[in-house]
Amino acid sequence: MHIVLDAMGSDDHPSPEVEAAFQAAEQSDLKVTLVGQEQKVTPLIGSRELGTGVDFVHAPEVLEMTDKPARDARRKSDNSMAVGMDLVKTGQADAFVTAGNTGGAMANGLFRLGRIQGVKRPALTAVIPTRTGQAVAVDIGANADCKPLFLLQFGIMGSIYARNLLGIENPRVGLLSNGEEEGKGNQLVKETFPLFQESELNFIGNVEPKELFQGEVDVVVHDGFTGNILIKSSESVSELLLDILKSELTGSLRTKLGAALAMPAFRSVKDMLDPRQIGAAPLLGINGLVFVAHGRSDPVALTNALLRAKQAVESDLLLNIKGAIQEGMSAPVRETSG
Repeated sequence: MHIVLDAMGSDDHPSPEVEAAFQAAEQSDLKVTLVGQEQKVTPLIGSRELGTGVDFVHAPEVLEMTDKPARDARRKSDNSMAVGMDLVKTGQADAFVTAGNTGGAMANGLFRLGRIQGVKRPALTAVIPTRTGQAVAVDIGANADCKPLFLLQFGIMGSIYARNLLGIENPRVGLLSNGEEEGKGNQLVKETFPLFQESELNFIGNVEPKELFQGEVDVVVHDGFTGNILIKSSESVSELLLDILKSELTGSLRTKLGAALAMPAFRSVKDMLDPRQIGAAPLLGINGLVFVAHGRSDPVALTNALLRAKQAVESDLLLNIKGAIQEGMSAPVRETSG
């Protein structure tokens, strides 16, 4: 198993990436190739031996967070994302992981790897903790404006991801809306609803955020603008609640004693809400396995991202998505689907 890690992606690059590469290689039978600027990466590798578990490929350019993805991905043709994805394209690696610019990952993915045949738009996913386990949210930011057919394909790809990586045999798929009833939602949701009804998906209808977090749906589908707000809001609320609990439980000697007794439960909740445990989200629809992590990822998050990519390779995620798209698009689609 061979995974490429963009060494120039995270906010604190390349230190978290170097540490994660060696940690992941030590924890599993995984080979990690770091791709980045030699003058910045090799000093951090230090005396650690390159070869069997970790190796390095030089990429002279970096796609910065301030760059314009579509323009600069072409202008900086030797950026670390492009060089890393080329290793996947040529079969020298099985997957690519970055904590860099999401738009840059999308642009490089389209330029270097292309889309899966039949896919209209790739989508970025997230795994959200719920009362009963986890749910897949798709799209969370790759496509601000969508057509009904895009959302149908998001549902198909998200369903395969939930089955392959979360182990949910027949994922329940819902459309995020402002009401559960058929007919609720904006024009996009209303036009998409019948496409889901006619599909082979286990479609349960419209869902509100409360159904998502109660665990009543396994895959929630929405445009990237809505999804980005959903994921950022849920992460911010989780951080707020944890901060409030910490403040309240350390406010007095009495609460500190109570907190000490309840510490195992608090640690469990914190781990469940910690996005580092998931590590990264895949760009579904790209003709190659591309995973995107938070820019603020630390070595723990990036190690988990590498292990998540490894799991995707082992489960034949890409092959299964290709088959599902081909099967799902074999039936005629309404004109309103775009």
